[in-house]
Amino acid sequence: MSSHHFVKEQQEPAVFILDAEHIHFDRISGLLEWVPTILVSEKALDQVLSWGIKIDVILASAAFQKENLQLLEEQYPVKFLTVENEDFLNEGLQYLLASKHEAVHLVGISHQSAFALQEKLDLMNLTLVDGNWKYYPVKSGKFKKWFAESSIHIHGKEGMPIEIKNSEGEILLPITYATMIEVPEGITEINAPGIFWIGEEIS
Repeated sequence: MSSHHFVKEQQEPAVFILDAEHIHFDRISGLLEWVPTILVSEKALDQVLSWGIKIDVILASAAFQKENLQLLEEQYPVKFLTVENEDFLNEGLQYLLASKHEAVHLVGISHQSAFALQEKLDLMNLTLVDGNWKYYPVKSGKFKKWFAESSIHIHGKEGMPIEIKNSEGEILLPITYATMIEVPEGITEINAPGIFWIGEEIS
C-alpha cells in the first residue's frame, strides 16, 4: 500500500486552479502527487478536464451548473460550488478554510494578487503559481535557503528595505515593482521588516 493512504485528509495542500490558460500540466503535476483536494473554476475547467485528473469541486455560476449537469455524473463524486460575480478566489478560499485545509497552491493567479491575500496568511499557507513561476510568502520577514545559481523575484511592499546576504556579499536595497536578484549557488539570506514573497522559476 502506498504511503499516501496514511495521509490524514486535508493535510496535503489543496490545489485550486483558477486559470489554466498559461499553465502546462507538467508544471503542476508534482503538486498532485499525494492526491490533494482539487478545486477548479469554470473558466479553467475545459483545460483541466483535458489533463484527465480527478476534480473534487467545480466553482461555477448557477447558469454554468444548469448547462453542465452531466459533469456531476462524468466526474462523480465531484460537486459544484456556486459563485456569484466571478469571485472564484474568495469563494474557493472560504470553502477550503471551512473544510479545515491548512494550505493551498493557487494555480493560474497573478503574483500581483499576493497583497490582497495577506490577511489570509494568518489562516492558511498559500503558494501562487503564475506561469512558470512559483511564489511563496515569508511571513516572518526572515528567509534563508540554498539555491542553485538562478534568478529569483522578491515581491513586497514598494520601497520596503530588504537585506540580501550570500557568498557574493551583502546588499541593502528597496523593493521595487520587479526586484529580480541573481543568486549564486549556495545559501542566500534575505531579511525585511515585513512580509515579502519569493518567486522561483519552476524547473
